[in-house]
Amino acid sequence: MNTLQMPGHLFLASLGKKMLRPGGKKATERILNHLQLNENSTVLEVAPNMGTTAIHLVKTYGCKVYGVDIHGPSLEKAKENVRIAGFEDKIFLQMGDARKLPFEDETFDAVINEAMLTMLPNKDKKKALQEYYRVLKTGGRLGTHDVTLKVPPTEEIMKQFWEILKMMATPLSVMEWNELYSELPFSNVDLHTGNMSLLSLDGLIRDEGWEGAMTILENASRTNDSRTRFLEMASFFYENTDIFGYCTVHSTK
Repeated sequence: MNTLQMPGHLFLASLGKKMLRPGGKKATERILNHLQLNENSTVLEVAPNMGTTAIHLVKTYGCKVYGVDIHGPSLEKAKENVRIAGFEDKIFLQMGDARKLPFEDETFDAVINEAMLTMLPNKDKKKALQEYYRVLKTGGRLGTHDVTLKVPPTEEIMKQFWEILKMMATPLSVMEWNELYSELPFSNVDLHTGNMSLLSLDGLIRDEGWEGAMTILENASRTNDSRTRFLEMASFFYENTDIFGYCTVHSTK
């Protein structure tokens, strides 16, 4: 696929970025702490991307992780990473749609979903959350992590946002995220917000380490197209840090 036309997250993955979440590792850790996992937990991760979080879950907690992704190439890359990590007996990945999960009711102790609800049209956000509720056991916990709008963007800024990402993502304001969850029967809903760190220098170093950050920057510099695309993305979010942030939402069934 042409570098300039790839969806933003696939472009960053092609440069070697492993943490493809708006709030980075710190926001993911906030979710995981809420989930209260242990070796007996069975977890569903929706849109596991390259399997980075799923592998971390097994290494840290020893739990079983099931993952579903609608994007075939990402799923195959995740399977390869799971195989390399030696966790094929703990992590089970398959094609699946968040809006119609291929699992029975009350199957999982926890569901985690990062940087995906933003990508869905608003009516489908609710469908996905209804599915997460359905497959959670009573008392099970959900953790989501997405882009949020700190202030209403202008129409021009949103056009730039869509052009930067090469997809029609629909981030919500904090009020809109809260309203969405209020339409569902989850309890103990707790929403936390922060600054987007996906492409800031300190965020790159914190999420990827010095070596990983340098590899990403070197890969981005190899061609004019990749350099242009990376700098456009980084500049856009730096210049609009007062508009785009991240939110994590913790809730319980």
